[in-house]
Amino acid sequence: MEHADLDALIDRCTPEAAPDELTLRRLKKRRLVLRDAMERLERQLQPQEPA
Repeated sequence: MEHADLDALIDRCTPEAAPDELTLRRLKKRRLVLRDAMERLERQLQPQEPA
């Protein structure tokens, strides 16, 4: 849920109404961290293929 919220917030930021560049970079970094965490969890949940 948080990842989708960050996506929506970043998408709503227009050049005219955008927060300062540092805030925008922090939001994007947080979104990447969350996406990486979700991918790690998905990989852990998938069964390992037999060797």
